[in-house]
Amino acid sequence: MTREPAGALAGRVALVTGGRGGAGRAVCQRFLTEGAIVFAGDLDDGGSLGTPDAPGTFLRLDVTSETEVQTAIAAIRAEHGRLDVLVNAAGIEMELTIEETSLEQWNRIMAVNVTGTFLTSKYALPLLRMSDHASIINFGSYDGYIADPKLAAYCATKGAVHALTRAMACDHGPEGIRVNAICPGYIDTPMLQQFYPEGVSAENGRAEAEAVHPLRTIGTPTDIANLVNWLASDEARYATGQLWVLDGGLSAQIQQMRF
Repeated sequence: MTREPAGALAGRVALVTGGRGGAGRAVCQRFLTEGAIVFAGDLDDGGSLGTPDAPGTFLRLDVTSETEVQTAIAAIRAEHGRLDVLVNAAGIEMELTIEETSLEQWNRIMAVNVTGTFLTSKYALPLLRMSDHASIINFGSYDGYIADPKLAAYCATKGAVHALTRAMACDHGPEGIRVNAICPGYIDTPMLQQFYPEGVSAENGRAEAEAVHPLRTIGTPTDIANLVNWLASDEARYATGQLWVLDGGLSAQIQQMRF
């Protein structure tokens, strides 16, 4: 006897871009435990996901390529005929002021963080319309609200994702498609470790990052996956067009003087 998958997303079809990265991988793993059929779209496979009974499926996907996005969506259509959840987690960061940023670098980060979200959402919409539980979750950032030093282009891309999220929610809400963005702060991933100053160990960098948060800790990919899972589920049926900040209270406080 075949057991039906149990969980909040049982039997639902999900595509997670950047699905082999730190946060994207955690989202894929959580979706699999919730019974979803998961496609992890990324540039390279990067190892297995899930369990032998629920392994997930890797899709080669460069989100900046219209052709690759169309091919990935076509593969999901051919296999399942619908898509219930799209998570736009693919993203890159550059630690530069605008004066230090070349046009090539500017175009690259815009292509991945903004155009990638546009392309995957655009071509996923026909499949999402076939679902009774359609949800798009974009990856914004608290840097779309406030700014860290030397992240000018990154901040610009996340502000664009925030605005695009609201616009998509308004346009496609009448079709039963919910659209939200999560806005993480400091999350313990390789991307955050690259932000630590040169010569500072990962341990000392993490301690300094933790100290500036009201909760005195930084987030984990699992924290992100928990919020994404809720936004993908029916418990969030009335949630759309919102930017969900997940930053341990960092953006709720003014920076304090240290004596």
